[in-house]
Amino acid sequence: MIRAFLPLAILATSACHYGDGPEATPSPPSGKCVADGLASLNGKTRTDAVEKQAMRLSGAKTVRWISPGMAVTMDFSEARLNLDLDDKGRIVRGHCG
Repeated sequence: MIRAFLPLAILATSACHYGDGPEATPSPPSGKCVADGLASLNGKTRTDAVEKQAMRLSGAKTVRWISPGMAVTMDFSEARLNLDLDDKGRIVRGHCG
C-alpha cells in the first residue's frame, strides 16, 4: 500500500516551489545603452563633463573613447557607449556596444 502512494508523495513534494512567485520576474538590466539622441555630442572634445552628458543621454554605464586607428575589442556590451573621435579628438559618432 505504501508503495502505491510513494510516487504520488514524491510528485506532490516536487510540485512545491519556494520562490518569489510570478510577480518577481527579473527586471531588464539597468544601464542598457540607447544611441538615439547622441548627435548633440558631435564635434565636442573629450572632457569629464562630456562623458557624463553622454552617459546620461544614452543610459550607458561605461564609455569607450575610440581614436582613429585604435585597436578595440569586438566584444559586445549593451551597457557600453562607444564614442568615435576624429584626428583632432572631436566626437564624430556615438554607438552602443
